[in-house]
Amino acid sequence: MKTSATVRIAAAVLGTAAVLTLGAALIPGERPSPAVTGTSQAAGEIPVSATSVKDTIRALTTRLQRLPRDYQAWAQLGSAYVQQARLTADPSFYPRAEQALARSLALRPGDFAALTGQAALAAGRHDFAEAVRLARLSEAANPYGQGAQAVLADAYTQLGRYGEATRAIDRMMALHPGVGAFTRASYDAELRGDRTTARRMLERALDDAFAPSDIAYCRYYLGELALHSGDLKRATEQYRLALKAAPDFTPALAGTARAAALSGRSAEAADLYGTVVARLPLAQYVTEYAEVLSSAGRDPADQWALLRAQRDLMKESGVKDDLTWAEYEADHGSPALAVEHARAEYARNPNVVAADALAWALHRDGHDQEALPYARKATATGWRNALLHHHRAEIERSLGMDEEARRSAARVRDADPSFSPDLPALARFS
Repeated sequence: MKTSATVRIAAAVLGTAAVLTLGAALIPGERPSPAVTGTSQAAGEIPVSATSVKDTIRALTTRLQRLPRDYQAWAQLGSAYVQQARLTADPSFYPRAEQALARSLALRPGDFAALTGQAALAAGRHDFAEAVRLARLSEAANPYGQGAQAVLADAYTQLGRYGEATRAIDRMMALHPGVGAFTRASYDAELRGDRTTARRMLERALDDAFAPSDIAYCRYYLGELALHSGDLKRATEQYRLALKAAPDFTPALAGTARAAALSGRSAEAADLYGTVVARLPLAQYVTEYAEVLSSAGRDPADQWALLRAQRDLMKESGVKDDLTWAEYEADHGSPALAVEHARAEYARNPNVVAADALAWALHRDGHDQEALPYARKATATGWRNALLHHHRAEIERSLGMDEEARRSAARVRDADPSFSPDLPALARFS
């Protein structure tokens, strides 16, 4: 990663070693499966741990030094860089991915694996319309490629085109009903409020998983389902099992920190978050850590400084993320700026999360009448998300819609009895 003012700021906060993994590559609200890649099945799948991807990059680089016209190896290398960005939260891998994938297509125009890699890269940069366009080109080149369907499922979800996302997931299930398909089917069910099916799909994914990272991934999301339904004991056990399968699986440690915070153990949660952010300073984790520090009576200024440094690093690597800043400004900064960011996010990606962010920003900026339709859209799919219903209840209460506000507040309690409005980031699904 190149040296810059933002890197120096981050180094002052976390130390140089942590900066090497700085930047948020994961898509807000996304549940990507670690088992799905943009490579062709004939060439083999990219491994799913950061170490194995690093080894793959090294091996492919060595091969391409000997065989620089191997278009499949270039496609694999580009997809590996995309995967590495996701696993390490380092967006500086994206320009490298872009170069490798362009080289593959220059050698073999229309290659479906390289097109899928480009689609995954566009999704990683949060350009979901472009991700759909490229994935469709890949699908036309190879109708049996699972990777293109995975990108389509994720991108359509982010674009709020849920019916098309479901069809892409159904196509994945028909092509290869494995971890990638089951985990996406779980999230699809969850968005519709069907927690029973969501849990069953994750259990089927777990039955199909054999790599430690896949097992940890499935356990983690079983924990998240339990956490966001208020069952903190079950959530903690699932996170423990995830860490047993893969001790370095940071999301499970973050889940453990969430459960501790929501159980009222703020000091313990803060200590856990310190380790989480040192390992993987995603915007979501940094924000959660800052809120937990505040709840424990400690100064979160360093974490907010880190979040701002992260924003600049993402911009340098071509990642668009107005959602994080809409949420941050609405809860912790300037409501007027929150509205600007939320409008920009919703214009690009009119999904339920973006609708909620815009509704809440407008509410915080004193525009409740304008906020209400967005709050209704955010809760229209049936998703039992306590934060979305809490935001709607507050907007309805501000408008004097007391009966509607009581119903929305009841949905908050039904969705998640452990929900705390003082820790909003912990209620967001990672």
